[in-house]
Amino acid sequence: MTGTTADGIVIDRDFAASPQAVFDAWTTPEHFARWFGGSNVYVPLESLEFEAQAGRAWTAQMVLPDGNTIDWAGEFITVEPNERLVFTITDRPEEAARAQIVVELTAGNNATHMHFTQETPGFTPEQQAGLVAGWQGFMDKLEQIVDE
Repeated sequence: MTGTTADGIVIDRDFAASPQAVFDAWTTPEHFARWFGGSNVYVPLESLEFEAQAGRAWTAQMVLPDGNTIDWAGEFITVEPNERLVFTITDRPEEAARAQIVVELTAGNNATHMHFTQETPGFTPEQQAGLVAGWQGFMDKLEQIVDE
């Protein structure tokens, strides 16, 4: 299922890659910087504070096509290599509120199924739909990386 729920968004996606390749794309700074934000956004590697370990904070900065930036922050909660990643995210680092993201990976026949959820407290249905579309664009780029 891909879409919205009462609590957030859900994206199910299959990648023609191993669970390790998909997990590495989520947790390795060099890979994450290449796909986070999709094709039209630049995430400078030097802007990442990004070590995927439970309890560690992370930060990133996106540079938009118009030169404006978005600062991101969160914390890694659960890191189970090649299987499960739980972390929080916000584009308002100065505020305490964070949304939780869960990425679950399941090996299949020469592929990996990814089940992605994100909480969306206070989002309207339109904002949720926009978030799904945005993440799908990010994941299109992620797919290119894991297929290399």
